[in-house]
Amino acid sequence: MTAANRTEIARQAAANREALAANPYPGRGIVLGRSEDGESWLQLYWIMGRSANSRNRRLVAEGVRLRTEPLDPAAMEHPELVIYTAMDEHAGMAVVTNGDHTGSVIEALRAGRDYRDALGAREREPDAPNYTPRIAGGIDGGGGTAWLAILKADPGDPARTVRAYYQYEALEPGFGWCLTTYAGDGNPLPPYEGAPRPFPLPGAPENLAEAVWGLLNRSNRVALALKIMRSGAESSLTVINAYPKAP
Repeated sequence: MTAANRTEIARQAAANREALAANPYPGRGIVLGRSEDGESWLQLYWIMGRSANSRNRRLVAEGVRLRTEPLDPAAMEHPELVIYTAMDEHAGMAVVTNGDHTGSVIEALRAGRDYRDALGAREREPDAPNYTPRIAGGIDGGGGTAWLAILKADPGDPARTVRAYYQYEALEPGFGWCLTTYAGDGNPLPPYEGAPRPFPLPGAPENLAEAVWGLLNRSNRVALALKIMRSGAESSLTVINAYPKAP
């Protein structure tokens, strides 16, 4: 990357950081990137919620896996949409999604197939009238390549799904690429528009979880996780939850 290109990406990334901070409801979000020192691959995932049901959960780390769980199981509604494995790994590929399609992608990889094979069989979420997009991403810790995907309702007919895939041959140190489910608040919620956007990942990677958590709207943020992957080491997961588990 040339100096001029890096300057432009930095400008866009800073603008997108400010846009996230000003957005009351970007919904769930994914950032894939590389640490500023170039030594780590990074995955960020966060959850936001307006309803009691969306807020009735937290993120739980189990080794390299990340899952959601209810705070109060008795109060949980539509668990098929809110309880899922958000992060998992197979053969060096670290996968993150905003739903149970994490499992679909991992199963495809185990069968020697491509992530697009799995997502090609999935639809946007069945939560009319929002039709929440399914977002997904993966990083190959060995080769340094990455991908992002979004599955959205077709504007002409929400019974159909439009699928967009983005493949990255390399990730530039100090930056990531971000997808969210929504463009902002509303009824119905407006879906994310356009391609993934650059996002700044400055400084020590261990500090990024708190930094990004601080950007999210305090009234609507629910949980955030940061996965750090380094060559020759097991991935580490940091989790921040807004609400305690019910006793």
